[in-house]
Amino acid sequence: MRAFLLGLLLGLFATAAQAQGVPRWMTLPPTPTLPTPVSSGHAPVNGVKIWYATFGSGPPIILLHGGLANANYWGHQVPVLAKTHRVIVMDSRGHGRSTRDSQPYGYSLMASDVIGLMDYLQVPKAAVVGWSDGAIIGLSLAMSHPARLDRLFAFAANSDPSGVKDVDKSPVFTAFIARAEKEYEALSATPTEYKKFLAEISNMWATQPNWTARDLGAIKVRTWIVDADHDEAIKRENTEFMAGAIPDAGLLLQPEVSHFSMLQAPGQFADDILRFLERKWD
Repeated sequence: MRAFLLGLLLGLFATAAQAQGVPRWMTLPPTPTLPTPVSSGHAPVNGVKIWYATFGSGPPIILLHGGLANANYWGHQVPVLAKTHRVIVMDSRGHGRSTRDSQPYGYSLMASDVIGLMDYLQVPKAAVVGWSDGAIIGLSLAMSHPARLDRLFAFAANSDPSGVKDVDKSPVFTAFIARAEKEYEALSATPTEYKKFLAEISNMWATQPNWTARDLGAIKVRTWIVDADHDEAIKRENTEFMAGAIPDAGLLLQPEVSHFSMLQAPGQFADDILRFLERKWD
């Protein structure tokens, strides 16, 4: 109930802000809900239980959420994508409805969780769409398990910690962290451990990833590096660096949005994913 009320208040705030002329990249619209899935549950993966849900049918696409968030953040895009694809969402370990163990958070470990879920669902290969930490996980997958990826849409990733801005100065990001606490309390099997969770994720952000141009240059998966033109978390030069380092990668900047583009302009975000999925390469 507390999470619902917080979402309602934030939604009213976002609507009021836009009505008063506040640009949409300075708003944090409410977290959507997912539609009714075809299937859902907890998959035993790497010693933890990964929550997942599937929607629609067709070529598989996996949506990976950002740090501190959960799969509900894809609620606007899932109905659109599920018209033509089998859409799979998951909560990363320790996030949302998924459990964790004593292993430190790391992008390589969370990438192996994705592979474990794919094995559990008998998905040999899939397109991946990642947001923030989810995009970094996608890049890790492209390096370590390229045969399992059909293509990668990486939104708001960074190649190393120096590519991240000081988000403490962002009111939108501060509001997101406060919202994430309420969502964690509502969804997690360990609802009282948010502060510990935040500290451990923050440590991962401060130390990972650490990819060079040579690392990125080894990626053979068809990739678009995507970001928002007003991203409050990712430095533009790092986005351009990654797009330049990955062979034949596309670079897309979404207009008039921030790190929370999928909430601020959900139709635009879904349309960009569809354009990427429909892209034909020679």
